[in-house]
Amino acid sequence: MTAGSVERAPILVLAVGNQLLSDDGVGLVLLEELEREMRTGSVEFLDGGTQGLALLGYLSGRQALLILDAVAFGKPPGTVHVLNAARLPALTPSSSSAHESSAVELVRYAQLLGDLPEHTMIVGIEPAAIATGIGLSGVVANAITEAKRLSLDFLKEHHVSCCAG
Repeated sequence: MTAGSVERAPILVLAVGNQLLSDDGVGLVLLEELEREMRTGSVEFLDGGTQGLALLGYLSGRQALLILDAVAFGKPPGTVHVLNAARLPALTPSSSSAHESSAVELVRYAQLLGDLPEHTMIVGIEPAAIATGIGLSGVVANAITEAKRLSLDFLKEHHVSCCAG
């Protein structure tokens, strides 16, 4: 470790979104759910809010990255998407997100810079509403359970002991 460098957890769980814009806050809600169940120091949980590309510096030096976000691909609201970094060049989400850049764009830039962890996945839920308001729509709130299960599967696959019951 060089002078001034910081020891990082090998796995980063990063949520992006804005809880003041209804379903755009789904990643942050999912982050809270996962953090409540985790029992390990090998995972860092980060609420990235709406920082967009300013989050790039948090990605380097990790073994695995899990990004949680509202992801709009024009599917029915509440659809849970699991996106592997290898598939991202073919995907183009619509720009219904209020933050500076989407999770997909963040991953693309990290790839270009050579800072994307080898094991990277985005778990996103198709939003029903991105409008001023606090709280998730019913259909998106109902999708949290599936998104959480898929997120925990990814973490377990990367040797994280996590769950309480």
